[in-house]
Amino acid sequence: MFDPKEIRKDFPIFERVINGKPMVYLDSTATTQKPKQMLKVVGEYYRNYNANIHRGIYAISEEATAAYEVAREKVAKFINASDPKSVVFTRGTTESINLVASSWGRANLKPGDEILLTVMEHHSNLVPWHLISKETGAVLKFIPLTQEGTLDLTDLSNLLTKRTKILSLTHASNVLGTINPVEDLTRKAHQVGAIVIIDGAQSVPHQPVDVQAIDCDFIAFSGHKMLGPTGIGVLYGRPEIFETMPPYHGGGEMIVEVFLDRSTYRGLPGRFEAGTPNISGAIGLGAAVDYLQALGMKNVRKHEQELAAYALDALKNLDDITIYGAAKERGGVISFNLPAAHPHDVAQILDQEGVAIRAGHHCAQPLMRWLDVAATVRASMYVYSTTDDIDHLVAALRKVKEVFAGVLN
Repeated sequence: MFDPKEIRKDFPIFERVINGKPMVYLDSTATTQKPKQMLKVVGEYYRNYNANIHRGIYAISEEATAAYEVAREKVAKFINASDPKSVVFTRGTTESINLVASSWGRANLKPGDEILLTVMEHHSNLVPWHLISKETGAVLKFIPLTQEGTLDLTDLSNLLTKRTKILSLTHASNVLGTINPVEDLTRKAHQVGAIVIIDGAQSVPHQPVDVQAIDCDFIAFSGHKMLGPTGIGVLYGRPEIFETMPPYHGGGEMIVEVFLDRSTYRGLPGRFEAGTPNISGAIGLGAAVDYLQALGMKNVRKHEQELAAYALDALKNLDDITIYGAAKERGGVISFNLPAAHPHDVAQILDQEGVAIRAGHHCAQPLMRWLDVAATVRASMYVYSTTDDIDHLVAALRKVKEVFAGVLN
């Protein structure tokens, strides 16, 4: 049985007391907390077989290499990739998207080619395309949004054309919670010859994701958003596309031979993992995958759906609250504002009540402009979140309203 109150016992941080109150953590979209099982595995690496990988011909190096490659196999299975070699370890979603933009983009884009994005993208799926479009002369286009905060696909045939070389979009919005129809959009993009990159930072940790069913060319996600360490991420790519791409970074490990005037490069995945990788991060991510697999991703998704519905009902009981996004298919992310209260002030008062939430533009400034706000308050949930957390949030928000009612009067 999926019981978040039992799950919380695996997370040492929930023993913390903040400002004299038990900690309520509702910022899992930014980063998730870490279970003791993952922390133990990382500690064991550093205590028992800390060594560089793929190079040492001695016991602990071979143990580290094996653990690193087992982690790759676990990640591949987790997203149903057909070949572990299609999984490249990076520093996170940001580096993964930059890798595709720089390597595939430089090699294939030319003036007049089009890159199709959406208005709800995180900066990690905007800025890399700004850079590569300026370098190559490619043109950026954007799928607009409906008033409900979903993709407005009414004019898709005019946006997705033979000139489109790349469709890159988020699977789930980190602000609105909207889950996008990536399978259908991937199919339509392939019909015009475009490649598809999915920002899976907010989907892979929260729901079953099958890259073969989606049929995407690339998907990027981060370990720290799925119970793993910071500084480790994944770029899945079709091997037949990966094999055509030049290296993103140069250095040790990614080479076959180096001469004074030239180099030859390894195949997948080593070609894209220059230098000493984040060994402990990859091993920790493998342990996080084990933990999520044991919970069952369908159970994770069901829990978040139920908790988000509970939270939406509870928040709507607050007078004058504005909630952003009304998609039917949504994740455990809710953005909102209170009248006359700046989101940063709300966050500061909530912190005094032991409630940790995020306030700001959430690395989605174009979306904030579309919403016509400078920032929002955002509450986000995960496997360890409970209805008690939501009740604490709502009670704390009532105190915020009391404070600002006094100020305004």
